[in-house]
Amino acid sequence: MKALVLFSGGVDSTTALAIAIDKYGKDNVIALSISYGQKHQKEIEAANNIISYYQVEHIYLDLTEIFAYSDCSLLQHSNSDIPHESYAKQLAKTEGNPVSTYVPFRNGLFLSTAASIALSKNCSIIYYGAHSDDAAGNAYPDCSDVFNNAMNQAIYEGSGHQLEIRAPFVKMTKAQIVKIGLELKVPYELTWSCYEGNDKPCGTCGTCRDRQNAFLKNGIIDPLLGE
Repeated sequence: MKALVLFSGGVDSTTALAIAIDKYGKDNVIALSISYGQKHQKEIEAANNIISYYQVEHIYLDLTEIFAYSDCSLLQHSNSDIPHESYAKQLAKTEGNPVSTYVPFRNGLFLSTAASIALSKNCSIIYYGAHSDDAAGNAYPDCSDVFNNAMNQAIYEGSGHQLEIRAPFVKMTKAQIVKIGLELKVPYELTWSCYEGNDKPCGTCGTCRDRQNAFLKNGIIDPLLGE
């Protein structure tokens, strides 16, 4: 059996990649990284470094043009600032709508793209790193269990029952993901999560806050902050 992993170079997708490699062997795992027009290339750089570490096949796609009409604050063409506060505080201002760093239907697009490639590469499983902290409060609705189940059914039916989605963390917190990754000796020092593209993580954007808390709950300091 072969698996394709949606791979951004962050904590969640790198842990998903490690799980797939542990289960199927590196020769049966393909990592798919997708650029969506983000403001920096740190994610892609991290992804390349992690691929060098694990030595798996790596496919890279640029889907920037699809998001050309979005004002998502993560995108290079957007004039909106990236919020530097917790997702909870951001959601208090959105009246139940997704936060400004939500890239419209990104996971739906990425999974559909991955499905086409997976079928062409004889994969039967797609892994991705959605988890409950991102889905909480509708911050990122395309990380929810409901979304995952719907996409899984659509891809399973649309592929003629050849392909399934596996989101191993969809009911887990980020701290639980890190716990699994530490057991698998994931090279978290190579990963990148920050929405900013500086030499060091900003420490204050939503994803930085979640990442730091996840490591602290496991009794360690984020390796990117401890250097």
